[in-house]
Amino acid sequence: MAKSGREVDAQSVAAFTVLKRAVELDSESRYQQALVCYQEGIDLLMQVLRGTKDDTKKSNLRKQITGYMDRAEIVKKYLDQEKEDGKYHEQIKIEENATGFSYESLFQKYLNETVTEVWIQDPYIRQIHQLYNFLRFCEMLIKKPCKVKTIHLLTSLDEGSGKQQQSSGLQEIKESLQNHGVLLEIEYSSSVHDREIRFNNGWMIKIGRGLDYFKKPQVQVLVMLNLKSLKPVCQAFSYGNSGSQESKCWT
Repeated sequence: MAKSGREVDAQSVAAFTVLKRAVELDSESRYQQALVCYQEGIDLLMQVLRGTKDDTKKSNLRKQITGYMDRAEIVKKYLDQEKEDGKYHEQIKIEENATGFSYESLFQKYLNETVTEVWIQDPYIRQIHQLYNFLRFCEMLIKKPCKVKTIHLLTSLDEGSGKQQQSSGLQEIKESLQNHGVLLEIEYSSSVHDREIRFNNGWMIKIGRGLDYFKKPQVQVLVMLNLKSLKPVCQAFSYGNSGSQESKCWT
């Protein structure tokens, strides 16, 4: 179905808004974010081109698209070279009470199908909510496009009343990951202080509060129930006219 002139105009406004932001980010040397905006804006502009019938407008759009593509390619080559040289650095500041900073939104761009091994150094994987955060991070790692086979965790041992909770929680996560073909290797150290995450594709992430940058929940995160989220679940459903039910386990 052909798009109306109003829809094309709206897409054009959206495209140039995104591309304007790309140019701003580019001028501020925020190249990774600029590249994302260039790509998004160019895609939108291509849609505008396909919906335009006027030959003069088409010609102008092609020139603009070519210009933005040329600049995006330069930015991409620069970033690729920086990464190859080990010089690329990006800093993200998360303000107090900010939202929209899930593990996926922060780490997904560094993950691809070449990531098979991950090293996590965080001294505080002890309390229920910290164990849950670690579980959520592991869940992200076993989703596509990642092909993670080994996760290394270096943390400190809780010597107080939470020692059993920490030990049993990590053991349950380890067993759950094993069911997904992923090995979790856990090492304890009393001298670990720095927090960092490394992927075997060359990326290293320094993170001030480690995985525990979310506000501590008021309730203890559904106790240990959350640690079962990597395990198969049983789902009951009705079928036929008899009203009988059957349970199946899904992995």
